Amino acid sequence: MARRNDHTREELIDLTLTTVRDYLNENSYHSLSLRKIATLIGYVPSTLVNIFGSYNLLLLHAVARTVDELSQESKLVIEKTDNAEQALYALAICYHDFAKKYPYRWQLIFEHNMNGDQLPEWQSQRIDGMTGMLEHLLSELRPERLPTDVMKASRVLWAGVHGITLLSVDDKFFTSEPIDGSVLIKDLISNYLKSW
Repeated sequence: MARRNDHTREELIDLTLTTVRDYLNENSYHSLSLRKIATLIGYVPSTLVNIFGSYNLLLLHAVARTVDELSQESKLVIEKTDNAEQALYALAICYHDFAKKYPYRWQLIFEHNMNGDQLPEWQSQRIDGMTGMLEHLLSELRPERLPTDVMKASRVLWAGVHGITLLSVDDKFFTSEPIDGSVLIKDLISNYLKSW
C-alpha cells in the first residue's frame, strides 16, 4: 500500500479520478466500489473518504469530469458550425456519439444519485452550462420566443435526444433492421423545429 505522503492531495485526487475514468471506459460503475478503487491506486478506502468525503461524492467528482469532457467536445463541434441550426444538430449528435463512445461513463452521469443530499453548486453549474448551450442556440434560432418558451423547448429536445441516445447505447430499438440513432435525432430536431 502507498503511504499517505506518497502523493499530494491534488495528485491523489487526480490519480483517483483518472483511475475511475479508465475503469469506466471498459466496465460499468455497478462493479466498482470504494474498496476496488482504493486497491487499484494502492491506498486504503479511508484515505479516499478523507479526501472526497464519501464514495458518493467521489463518484460525483468522476461525473463532473465526464460532464466537463462532454462540454468541451460540445463547444468544439459548435465552433465548427456556420449557424445556430447547424450547431443544434452538431450538439445533439455530439451528445449521442459521446454516449456511444463512453457508455459506462455516460450511464453514471444519469444514474448517480445524491441519496437525498443537495447537489453541490459546482455540479449544478456544470449542468447549467450544458443546458445553457442548448438554450442559447434555440434563442438564436427563434429570438422572438420568451425565455420560458426557450427553456421548455430545450428540455423537450434534450429529453428526446436523451431517449434516442439511451435506446441507441443499449441497442433497444427492437427492429429487424439496424437503426442509426443519429438519424433519428436529426428527424426529431427537424420536425420539432418546424412546429416550434
